[in-house]
Amino acid sequence: MLLLISPDGVEEALQCAKAAEHLDIVDVKKPDEGSLGANYPWVIREIRAAVPADKPVSATVGDVPFKPGTVAQAALGAAVSGATYIKVGLYGCTTPEQAIEVMRGVVRAVKDHRPDAFVVASGYADAHRIGSVNPLALPDVARRSGSDAAMLDTAIKDGTRLFDHVPPEVCAEFVRLAHQADLLAALAGSVTRADLGALTRIGTDIVGVRGAVCEGGDRNSGRIQPHLVAAFRAEMDRHAREHPAATADNHRSKVVS
Repeated sequence: MLLLISPDGVEEALQCAKAAEHLDIVDVKKPDEGSLGANYPWVIREIRAAVPADKPVSATVGDVPFKPGTVAQAALGAAVSGATYIKVGLYGCTTPEQAIEVMRGVVRAVKDHRPDAFVVASGYADAHRIGSVNPLALPDVARRSGSDAAMLDTAIKDGTRLFDHVPPEVCAEFVRLAHQADLLAALAGSVTRADLGALTRIGTDIVGVRGAVCEGGDRNSGRIQPHLVAAFRAEMDRHAREHPAATADNHRSKVVS
């Protein structure tokens, strides 16, 4: 399982750099603009320069509306700014068909620029609260659009967590569907160390966190702390040792640097 950490700016990215041995992907977002809030292009460039060259940089495009052209341009901007993972939060897509249309535009825009870029179709565990696409439809959306991964996060950051909306057995089905389509399966949404056992057992490929590695567990006012990143990774590694069969898959071969 790969660990994705989300700093909100260059200062926190430097903290991630101090803990680089414990993480796999540095994810650029702007938490005050939403679950998958997009940061500025210059922030992506500065974070790319701040973290070790062997650590991929991911960038969120935002909790996007159903405006395929707008989203495609934003995704290309993230790629041009130095991100090799491009994450799109399909917030305003109410049907799988709308989500596929948005993601096809993103895939073409990004991969015409950089063929080995990694495109992530992101939905929401609490989709029922915002009227967006059902979580279990996301793997098929990702497959049909040519994306590389399907991801779930939570749209509304009100203290509820991934498993509050999509219990482990449903997340397991999400992971199964993603793997069946030869996609990576990424899960996030106020994930804590206590969730890592379940996430490992169901074969999650990427786990995304912010609050769990911030002081006080607060994704907004807390700051990322290297010792918390190290502790989170140590717990991940413990579960990987206990469940080797769940982690011995071949999906990591799709990860780019």
